[in-house]
Amino acid sequence: MRGGLLFGCVMAAALTVVLAVGLITVIDGSRQQAMSGNVTELSCDAAIGPTRPGQAGSGEADAASLEGEQREIASLVIKIGKERGMSPRAWQIAIQAGMTESRLKNVHYGDRDSLGIFQMRPSMGWGTPEQVTNPQYQVNKFYDVLEEVPGWQHMRPGEAAQAVERSAFPDRYHEWEPMAVHLVQNVGEIRNVSGCGEARGDVVLASNSSAQRAIDFAMGERGKPYVWGATGPDSYDCSGLMLRAYEAAGITIPRVSRDQYKAGSMLPVEQAQPGDLLFWAYDTADPSTIHHVAMYLGNGKIVEAQQSGVPVHVRDVSWDEGGLVRQAVRPGV
Repeated sequence: MRGGLLFGCVMAAALTVVLAVGLITVIDGSRQQAMSGNVTELSCDAAIGPTRPGQAGSGEADAASLEGEQREIASLVIKIGKERGMSPRAWQIAIQAGMTESRLKNVHYGDRDSLGIFQMRPSMGWGTPEQVTNPQYQVNKFYDVLEEVPGWQHMRPGEAAQAVERSAFPDRYHEWEPMAVHLVQNVGEIRNVSGCGEARGDVVLASNSSAQRAIDFAMGERGKPYVWGATGPDSYDCSGLMLRAYEAAGITIPRVSRDQYKAGSMLPVEQAQPGDLLFWAYDTADPSTIHHVAMYLGNGKIVEAQQSGVPVHVRDVSWDEGGLVRQAVRPGV
């Protein structure tokens, strides 16, 4: 750690923690249900999953390679997060930070006087050497500082980890995003991947509750016919589906895709999160030529009303797909 205490279509919020041998089974890919009935409902602001197609499998493989101490610390991060009422997004941020700083090990060495899971520095006010090598103290301290970061709930998890850690290498926290999502979903025994809507198989977690409601609406319209100019409830065109999906989430966006492109914050398409809008244009450098919009679901999938003869459906998307505009849009932000 290098600093101080600054720290036109998808889907977590209950858990019980699996320890010891049970944890090994879960990380190895088992979807066993938790034995305890003590399930706690948490925030709808769930974890953000992998943002590039094909990442999900790497997360499972990375998690399977963790050893005993690493598994115990990942479990502790989730357990304390639950006890504090922190959303699964916070667990993911802490796991990514711990994996980056120490490989989720309680080490007694580091850069200058950095120590422990998160490489906290006593000289920078994080606590005494004894405290910053105590796992319970470290995890709680990380969460304390995270909660002081303005807007951490809406950052990409690696960016929030950097806001806490203040590293000289900010991009490195993103590397462990798929693994952290896998641990949140499996070690956390998430029954409902958003806390606000139904699980969607291998689709990752929505970035916030508004996006989740929009996703739930769009997914519920699957199978309805495409009709040019239609805005529901019996049929849709591409932008009509997006209009009604975000209307169901309490967010008003314009009617047509070219205007919807201007209806929120923009981010590189490779960083799109579930619920963000993706656009296609005849000339990707000219937004006035946009002709199609869809909603990103995570894990390289979208939901869309595509064309006549094709009902509302989910399909795979690739970032190098022809005509895909290089900016995604997050409505209501």
